[in-house]
Amino acid sequence: MDRFLARLIDYVILFVFNMLVIGFLLISVIMGSSAGMFGFGGGGFLSGVVSSVLFSAVYLGYFAYLESSRGQTVGKMLMKLQTRGPGGGKPTMEQAVRRNIWVALGILGVIPFIGGFIGGLAQLAAMILIAVGISGDTAGRRGWHDTFAGGTQVVKIG
Repeated sequence: MDRFLARLIDYVILFVFNMLVIGFLLISVIMGSSAGMFGFGGGGFLSGVVSSVLFSAVYLGYFAYLESSRGQTVGKMLMKLQTRGPGGGKPTMEQAVRRNIWVALGILGVIPFIGGFIGGLAQLAAMILIAVGISGDTAGRRGWHDTFAGGTQVVKIG
């Protein structure tokens, strides 16, 4: 439950940032699109492509940078959790990217009409598989993403 709450906190932070900074400033103001935050309206295709790429980059960058540099995202800090690499220290940037690559599935939003839906379903499937993996591994509490990253692990530190 702690890991779920940590991820939820991180997603709320990222959602607010993405909607305010990327959604409003970049898509609406800089691109001059009437598409707004969600890529609909005039110029919707271009703004949809740009927002999909930027949202994916921000999500992956947030998790990879914080986990590799601090071992914790803001959500993990609040829930007193830490991501550790195979040797027990902080994961490398490569391990953190591999561990969190699934959050960038939103990039599928570049596919016209159905890309956002497919990307959302792919992310949901990844989350479900992670939760099932964590529940099934009573000893290490690791999901497929931890194995894919080379053996990372989330531990309680407080």
